[in-house]
Amino acid sequence: MAQISIIKKSDISEARRFDAEYFKPEYLEMDKKLSKIKTNNLLEFSEKITDFGAYSQNSFINYVKKSDYFFIRNQDVQDFFLSDESKIFIEKTVYEKLTLKIQENDLLLQRTGTIGQTAIALKKDTPASANQNLAQVKLDKGKINPFFVLTYLNSSFGKRYFERLATGNVQPWLNLSQINNLDIPDFPQSFQLQIEKIVKSAHNKQTLSKQLYKEAEQLLLEELDLVDYKPKHKLTFETTRKEIAEAKRYDAEYFQPKYAEIIEKIEKYEGGFDVVENHFKQNKILSKKNKEFYNYIEISDVNVSNGEIISNKIELKNIPANGKRKLFKDDLLISKVRPYRGAISFIDFEAENLLGSGAFTVLQEKTEYKKEVLMIFLKTIFIKELLLRYNCGTSYPVIKDEDILSLKIPLIKPQIQTKIAEKIKESHKLRKESKELLEEAKRKVEEEIEK
Repeated sequence: MAQISIIKKSDISEARRFDAEYFKPEYLEMDKKLSKIKTNNLLEFSEKITDFGAYSQNSFINYVKKSDYFFIRNQDVQDFFLSDESKIFIEKTVYEKLTLKIQENDLLLQRTGTIGQTAIALKKDTPASANQNLAQVKLDKGKINPFFVLTYLNSSFGKRYFERLATGNVQPWLNLSQINNLDIPDFPQSFQLQIEKIVKSAHNKQTLSKQLYKEAEQLLLEELDLVDYKPKHKLTFETTRKEIAEAKRYDAEYFQPKYAEIIEKIEKYEGGFDVVENHFKQNKILSKKNKEFYNYIEISDVNVSNGEIISNKIELKNIPANGKRKLFKDDLLISKVRPYRGAISFIDFEAENLLGSGAFTVLQEKTEYKKEVLMIFLKTIFIKELLLRYNCGTSYPVIKDEDILSLKIPLIKPQIQTKIAEKIKESHKLRKESKELLEEAKRKVEEEIEK
């Protein structure tokens, strides 16, 4: 259905944009709603809006394994908060040389990629600097609440604003002047504090969720006596012709001794061991694909840091050819593509016409062995390392269903399994509650604008 927008010549001159997409009806409707409330541009509410500065500063950067100083990248900026996964560090001397200094309550905006995606720096995230693909917004807290602005920028109004700026560009890039001129609602402090309280509550739940996950992982590692275990990579080793023939593999990496070490650790567990297929059945059910729309899950829909799985409503015609696995609540999804990333989790929600990518091995419980325990086991560092053994291909390594099904697993004591499962279930519950609170905060801001 065609969309038509009628605009003034002065609007085109003011926007300095001549592409029709910029003036789509939904963007004009957003302008209309914002014009009815009191707003001010972001620069007026800020002490400063800046970025990394000269590219020559890159020569100062030298990453280290651990320090008190963080270096923030695009992938670290998620909705509302900075990711704790895969943090990178810089030395104090490097931090002092860089002009960009991130402090508590600063906002960080992605200038490329998912442009406009915004997170707030909390105390745990500082001191830090950030790369040139991010903009730092240091708000004047006497004028506006950082948590309110954070919520507004992540609301549908903020998303549409950044989406609008990206249209018509081959490589979307958010410049500082565009950020400076962003209209921000000037709502009463009491309302802003209400939003802050909700966002902070969401963060607390998110933190507790992560803590419970770590406790579950620690419980498993302690049970297996693997807390301080680190597989040793050897530069030279030997194998036999018989082992090569049995494995039907001729690549040296497959016979790396550290893999045998990991398997031996599993086999020595006091509770015994078995293989995955004896405790989980593979979901091989194919969809008839006779619906107009499906809730589709692909590899990128599994959050490797918190285990969240999302589904996207997609028309049948847009679903990839290998998207044909019928999925159900409690199915455990294991990515066969780049398994070292740990895109492994179980579906903890109900959805109609749920469909998954063929790049997953999909498992269902068939004994008392709990899916939560298998998930944690497969996501441990040493098992992700073991899965590298079965990689086929080089540029896009994958493993096979049979590699998962034949994998040896420890027969964890029932009481330990119960404790692990309870922690994981509570972790998922808190993560959901956190997400619901953030949605509530966004909804309140949107409703206040639309009154």
